[in-house]
Amino acid sequence: MKTFRYILIAVATVSFASCKLDEVPVDTATNRAIFGSASGMELYANSFYDILPTPYDGVFAIDNLSDIVARNGVDNLLAPNALSAITSSGWSWGDLRNINYFIENAAQSAVAEKNHYIGLARFFRALFYFNKVKRFGDVPWIDRTIEVDDDETLNAPRTSRFTVMERVLEDLDFAIENISLTSDPTCTRITKNVARAYKTRICLFEASLRKYHTDYDMQATADEWFQHVVDAANGISGFTLHQAASPDLSYRELFITRTPYADETILAVALDASLQVFSSANRRFISPTYGSRPSLTRNFVNMYLTLDGSRFTDLPGYETTPFVDEVKNRDLRLKQTIRVGDYHRTENGVPVIAPPNFNQTFTGYQPIKWCYDERFPYDDESRNDNAHIIMRWAEVLLNKAEALAELGSMTAQEWAATIGALRARAGITGPTLTALPASADPYLSAYYSGRFTDPILLEIIRERTVELVFEGLRPDDLRRWKLGELFETAPMNGIYVPALGEHDLNGDGIMDVCFYQGNRPAPSNPSVAFVDVSSSSAAGRIQLSNGTSGEVIWNPGVREWQDRKYLYPIPQADLELNRELGQNPGW
Repeated sequence: MKTFRYILIAVATVSFASCKLDEVPVDTATNRAIFGSASGMELYANSFYDILPTPYDGVFAIDNLSDIVARNGVDNLLAPNALSAITSSGWSWGDLRNINYFIENAAQSAVAEKNHYIGLARFFRALFYFNKVKRFGDVPWIDRTIEVDDDETLNAPRTSRFTVMERVLEDLDFAIENISLTSDPTCTRITKNVARAYKTRICLFEASLRKYHTDYDMQATADEWFQHVVDAANGISGFTLHQAASPDLSYRELFITRTPYADETILAVALDASLQVFSSANRRFISPTYGSRPSLTRNFVNMYLTLDGSRFTDLPGYETTPFVDEVKNRDLRLKQTIRVGDYHRTENGVPVIAPPNFNQTFTGYQPIKWCYDERFPYDDESRNDNAHIIMRWAEVLLNKAEALAELGSMTAQEWAATIGALRARAGITGPTLTALPASADPYLSAYYSGRFTDPILLEIIRERTVELVFEGLRPDDLRRWKLGELFETAPMNGIYVPALGEHDLNGDGIMDVCFYQGNRPAPSNPSVAFVDVSSSSAAGRIQLSNGTSGEVIWNPGVREWQDRKYLYPIPQADLELNRELGQNPGW
């Protein structure tokens, strides 16, 4: 099986892309050739892969809109008065028409393998509708190609999101039953295991939404969806957590390899420098001028356990621990996610010490996940060709663990196989690998506004947060848990600074950053980054929480959350075409 590369999507000649529901593909000789052979249907089905996240922007950019990432500027979702029916987007249906047209014609085909390709199409229809329901709530359920004169359908009201999600579940189950590939060594094709893995993600979102969004009054149906998560996870075989020769690399090398590690990766897009197919990871995380300069927050870093499995936030004085000390003796994923004391990069192959660079980071917690260590050309150009992971085994374990906890079915054996396994790979030792937690972490409980009181669930959420950071799932987690207020209230806080002046961030005796007020002092060496923390309420400024000491506080601008923002407004232009759609509450 050839590796599916993103470039094939762009050149597929059978895609019927458009944004109007009433445009009908023409029945031609090409149509008959496509549905008359397995190779023709396979070529057509390749066009569906466009629905997956594009590697250039990457799933790594999605978490920029979250509570744990400080960024330059404020997303339109949160900026006051920025989002409205006039500015809203995403109400496009070309992909659905393409899929439905395929399903209708493939169903009439005499090709023996047709159910495999219909299964692929229905998998992508499930994914299409899941994304639409997350964004807009109720949407029209359409499972056929619409004729141009079908006014009844074109002007019909929206279908309940809960009805749509039942249809999504049916599509996923059909895909799991009929897709012929169980696994794919390239990790780039849709298989039974991919469909099962997505089922765990989709059903977990739906179950949590039904439980925590009590205004829908669907709490009684949540457990059924949590059970779907467990059952789908149990049906997946052939995967394990990736282990490198050194535990210091096991986690990080998943995200900087050109060829996906098939032991853990379930689905990825393999990029190709020879075909000029790249992502922008280094440039987005490291360039001081390109993108939003995402930096992690101190509240997030506090969630990493120590290596003996104890909670960092239980240590006396953790609030005032300087960066050079707080990153020591921690969960190994921390040093594989951000720059810490022993991090080195290369410039044209020459090793260089690389502490956090305050010319590139707002908080001092500078990401390295997804980023090559070589500077040239990756930091200055969008030329990353490391595989773009979309789904991996670790997420499935976390989805299953959360569902078991919500069902009250977590056992010590299941804990060891899910949370314990993830922590063991991260170098953590002690009873936390096998024993169910008995007491709720007060730090996490307070951070999540008391939403979660079960100590088992809280620890699973801790694990989910640190394991899956920058994999595009955090915004949806906040939405399904009905914690949207964290988009606004979570502080964009950074390292603790005990006093103004120069500071060594990696313990090598060389000063790396100088925090000052008033006149800029002379540096002790040319590599010192200067940060003016003079009192200011302006957006785009850094302050210290106590004035001349304390946590770094980044001000991206005013953020505003209202519960109506759990759903985007239906775009005004589409409302004018079909007044029966109705607008979402509050818009």
